[in-house]
Parts: sequence; structure tokens; C-alpha cells
Amino acid sequence: MKALLCSLLVFAFALTTAHAASASGSLSATETYATLSERTGLSKAQVKAVLDEMTKLAYREASVGFTIPGIGKLSVSDRAARMGRNPITGEPIQIAAKKTVKFTISKACKDAILGTGK
Repeated sequence: MKALLCSLLVFAFALTTAHAASASGSLSATETYATLSERTGLSKAQVKAVLDEMTKLAYREASVGFTIPGIGKLSVSDRAARMGRNPITGEPIQIAAKKTVKFTISKACKDAILGTGK
């Protein structure tokens, strides 16, 4: 349990700082595991297990809202039915209502990445 809490606490910090060091410009899963492993003292396998469990928990809890502290919130929202246009013919068409998954970035995350915060 202590390992889980430790890795979740440094999750946001490690990902935002490690991204800058990534040569490809995008942090891969392997690089994420390695960075979190170095910062928490856990093995890469333990880090992967923690992140896999967090992912499963997020999938299960998204319908009621799943917050990753310092990063944002995953939620399900209802999109109302609306009128659209067929892009080929230009004909108006009815688009059915549906559920969508959305992720809202936290203010703390925006401020840390964009440098707009205090």
C-alpha cells in the first residue's frame, strides 16, 4: 500500500518533468515506467502494476468521475442530439444523442505546464 501511495504522489510531478527530458518529444510508456521507478525506488514492474491498476480504476469509476490529483478529471457526459450536415452532399442530418468520455485538465496542471500560475 505504501508503494502505491508513493508512486501516485509523484505521478504528476514525474510525468511533467520527465517529458522535458525525452529525446523524441513524447514520453513513451517505457520511459514513464523508468522515470517513476527511479523517483520512487520501485521496480519498473511494480510501477507498471500500479499504473495498470490506476487505469482499471479510472475505467470503472469514469461514470461517476475519476480524479487524478494535480492532473485532471475523467468523466462521462451526455451529448445532446443535434443537427449536422453531410460533408459530401451538404444535406442536413440528425445526429443522435450519445455518451462521451471527457478529460478536464486541472487548473494546477495548466498552471504548471503553461507557467501561468503563481
